[in-house]
Amino acid sequence: MSDIMAAKNGGTVQVHTDNPIKRIPIARPSFGREGTLIKLQSNHFTVDLSGIDAVFYQYSVSIKSEDDKVVDGKGIGRKIMDKLLQTYSSELAGKEFAYDGEKCLFTVGPLPQNNFEFTVILEETSSRAVDGSPGHGSPSQGAKKRAKRSHLANKFIVGISYASKIPLKSVALALRGSESDHAQDALRVLDIVLRQQQAKRGCLLVRQSFFSDDHRNLVDLTGGVSGCRGLHSSFRTTIGGLSLNMDVSTTMIVTPGPVLDFLLTNQNVRDVRDIDWSRAKKMLKNLRVKAMHNNMEFKIIGLSDQPCSRQTFMMKVRNGSSEGQTVEITVEEYFKSKQVDLAMPYLPCLDVGKPKRPNYVPIELCHMLSLQRYTKALSSQQRTTLVEKSRQKPQERMRVVTDAVKNNRYDNDPILSSCGIKIEKQLARVNGRVLSAPTLIVGNSEDCIPNRGRWNYNNKRLFEPVKIERWAIVNFSARCDMSRISRDLINCGRSKGIIIERPFTLVDEDSQARRCTPFVRVERMFEKVKANLPGPPEFLLCVLPERKNCDIYGPWKKKNLHEMGIITQCIAPSNKMNDQYFTNVLLKINAKLGGMNSKLSLEHRHMIPFVNQTPTLILGMDVSHGSPGRTDIPSIAAVCLIRSLHYLHPAKICVSVREWS
Repeated sequence: MSDIMAAKNGGTVQVHTDNPIKRIPIARPSFGREGTLIKLQSNHFTVDLSGIDAVFYQYSVSIKSEDDKVVDGKGIGRKIMDKLLQTYSSELAGKEFAYDGEKCLFTVGPLPQNNFEFTVILEETSSRAVDGSPGHGSPSQGAKKRAKRSHLANKFIVGISYASKIPLKSVALALRGSESDHAQDALRVLDIVLRQQQAKRGCLLVRQSFFSDDHRNLVDLTGGVSGCRGLHSSFRTTIGGLSLNMDVSTTMIVTPGPVLDFLLTNQNVRDVRDIDWSRAKKMLKNLRVKAMHNNMEFKIIGLSDQPCSRQTFMMKVRNGSSEGQTVEITVEEYFKSKQVDLAMPYLPCLDVGKPKRPNYVPIELCHMLSLQRYTKALSSQQRTTLVEKSRQKPQERMRVVTDAVKNNRYDNDPILSSCGIKIEKQLARVNGRVLSAPTLIVGNSEDCIPNRGRWNYNNKRLFEPVKIERWAIVNFSARCDMSRISRDLINCGRSKGIIIERPFTLVDEDSQARRCTPFVRVERMFEKVKANLPGPPEFLLCVLPERKNCDIYGPWKKKNLHEMGIITQCIAPSNKMNDQYFTNVLLKINAKLGGMNSKLSLEHRHMIPFVNQTPTLILGMDVSHGSPGRTDIPSIAAVCLIRSLHYLHPAKICVSVREWS
């Protein structure tokens, strides 16, 4: 930002404006020469960009309903814009556009004028209840017309106004290393083209990832949740030129199928009578279902207060030519009159109407629609299953992304074609180098030479071992001998140069606390630790009952590091708790307590270029966010820096925690 300085001089004010300093990334000096040269295949596809003179024109889009209310739904927005293109193609000079689903569209070249206002009539097929569908008082028209479709015409006012120009030449300039202000904007337009193409194919869009409705792409995560395999695609600038990056991607969706099957699996019960309907109401809200008796799709807004056999509504019944009368009827009686016998009339109905105009459909007649994102937090077991089942071998990933590029037929897209963009169908080949693992210096200035890329600390002392005096062991109901763990850890530490005193106390969890929530168990454990220690410990060793996916781990780490400022190390007992196991544990403990396990041999001999000759500050920064649906987990930003100008090892980490509303 420019600084504006004003100074009074003889009754006048002089204003000095400094030119803003432009900062650009440091250019790479050259390519690497060390290591063994190998040929690699990357998940990039080379892009031939010939139409660099093309210019994207950006237009702002506003969509309002007939009663002047703003329409902001992404799904309805795409339908309206598709209908607009069909209806007013001649007014737009036959130009195709890329619509981002919200408030922007882009064309190659300008439209005939800068401002438009179109009236779009969108006909949507919807259900109209006949013979008095639950919650609606429509007249009877015969038993054969159980569910009749009608076309409801909705009128929308679409405004299009010119916003800016984005030259595609900016991408070519960026590829040549020149500074360009619009390169990222141009790439964003190309990515919007990719998203629009997949939206027209009915895919679920999650940023630059897309997921098709194919049961072969689903993996069961239990609890009524499935992992859906898809693809990520985006244009990238690389040293070799413009490329299309394709990779596999996975998101979570609600498992399609009968609603009752979903609830049974979600709540882990076997009988529908055991379903917790208050939980079910929260889980089902805003999900979309299909009623199998009439093939209509609805959005769930809640559940009925009474079961189908007792839930009533008012229905108009005609008698000949008279206007008829309004009668009260139950949902079960209504469907029985339509020759639909309910097997479970004792269950509540789904309310798929509006807050002031309910529409009840028996839950046993409804199926979950596919490709509905599941945004709530996954359990530890579900996360593990997702990672394991989403893993693909390199050959399979190569086949998937290559087939996707061929099947998507990007060269036939009118916008990409008008930009002169052609995409290769084979993976891009790049040069790589296999570097030798560096030699480390450990205690007594001894070399630690790697074997097959691994360093072995057995029979070696650490470079700067620490001394541990005030510490304790806590056990969360794990079946183990804590005294033996303590002895083995002390003996292994002595061989590594770490002086470990005997633990001040061994704290076991109360048997009554095992049934409590993880947060309560952690709080109760800390109460016992405080009662058994004269002061705060410098270190706590935590023994967890499970090796993977333990619910105690997160709350325990948060309590120690964030609230109490106590260093902690978690372990899980196993049959392989040998000297190698305790060595790996001690490497973590020593580093956490400020020790130094080793140094690079190059660092020890002052052979690192630039850094060893010039005082250099090296910072490391990272931020982590809670998983989707976990509003109780704050975002955490951490910064670390070198502790010494002579030793390239991190100092204490500064952590900032901020909770977002």
